Order: sequence, then structure tokens, then C-alpha cells
Amino acid sequence: MLEITDIDAGYGRTGVLRGVSIPGSTNIVAVLGHNGAGKTTLLRVTIGLIRPTRGKVLFDGEDVTHLAPNRRVKRGMAYVAQGQQSFGQLTTMENLQLVADGRRNGKAKIAEMLERFPALALFSSRRAGLLSGGQRQQLAIARALITEPKLLILDEPTEGIQPTIVAEIEETIIGLARDGLSVLLVEQHIGFALEAAEKYVVLASGRVTLAGPGGTAALGAVREAMVI
Repeated sequence: MLEITDIDAGYGRTGVLRGVSIPGSTNIVAVLGHNGAGKTTLLRVTIGLIRPTRGKVLFDGEDVTHLAPNRRVKRGMAYVAQGQQSFGQLTTMENLQLVADGRRNGKAKIAEMLERFPALALFSSRRAGLLSGGQRQQLAIARALITEPKLLILDEPTEGIQPTIVAEIEETIIGLARDGLSVLLVEQHIGFALEAAEKYVVLASGRVTLAGPGGTAALGAVREAMVI
């Protein structure tokens, strides 16, 4: 579904990623590493917010390296940025409707998201800015899923969220992959990321320092690579 090859990218003259490759996968690929390793930059390259200076981004067999973000979204990418982003002055339902409006099955997709995330149904009339961090993250993921993506790009989906909702979000991610959705996951909880992922890569200073198949058996090697 997604394959990234030899990417160099950064901000202006400041290089961040150096020869980064991500193996193709139709399941979950976890990107691990400390803050400043280049993880978010890699996701921004994937969705098209940053143009790489070298390398290729292939999606569903097509070279999308030079496509704008909106064209990548139309092809089936969805990006949930770090920070539980939503329109705080709009209600939960209005946030969902904003994405669903104009879609042929928009109402059905909203109903599906409210069933998938019961807290959103409970607080459908509450302003998003008054939701808890975990509820806002669920809302951000729900908004992305309404677009019916083939690839869901998640940047730290469990960061700063209460443990009970962390478990729900983790179950959701695993369930989505089980249902056939590809996921590119940047995640701080290494144990969960490896357990969920088909493949993983570890970034340090913008380079891949370790990569391999997912599974908790890789936990020791990953921790050593990250010098935890």
C-alpha cells in the first residue's frame, strides 16, 4: 500500500531526514524514536505537507511524491496530526458533519463513527474544545475515518491521554488494521506499537537505525537501539 524509498527532507536548508526508507505493508507500520528523530517530518512527507529533496513516496502502486496533500487524500490517505486537533468552537456533531457533508454516504459514516466511539455519541452536542483530550483524539480519528481512507497516518495518537481511553484507541487501531486498513503509526508506547505492527522502523537523527518485523520479541532490540 505505502512504500517510502531513500527520502531526504527537511525545512529550508535544515536537513532532517536522510535516506529514510519504509518497507511496503498492508497492515500497521510503526515508526519509533526519540523526540527530534524525524518521525513527524516523515509523516508530513508522506501526506505531502513537505516536499522531499530526494527519494520517492509510492502509494497503492502510484508515485505520489509530487502530489499535493488534497490529491493524496482523494487517493485514500488520511492524516491525524499530533495534538487532538478539532474545531473547538464547533460541537462534536458539527465537526463530524463538516467532513461528511457532500459525501454520498456521509450520514451513514457519522452513524458508524458514533457507534465506534460511544463517547462521541454521548457528547455529540458538546463543543469540541470542552471535550477531554482522549475524546478529542477519538473525534480526530473519527473525522479521518469518515473520508474512508486506505491509509491512516497517525502521529502519537495516545500522547497525553488518560489510560482508559488509551486502551480504547489502541483497540480501535488494531481493529481497523484487522478490517483491512493500512496504518502508518508514530507511537510513544513501544510495547503497544510493536505488538500491533506488522513491521517497524526506528529513527535516530533522521536515519533508520533499526528495522524489522513487528512483535514483542523485538522489544529488547528496539529499546537497545533507542538507548532506553
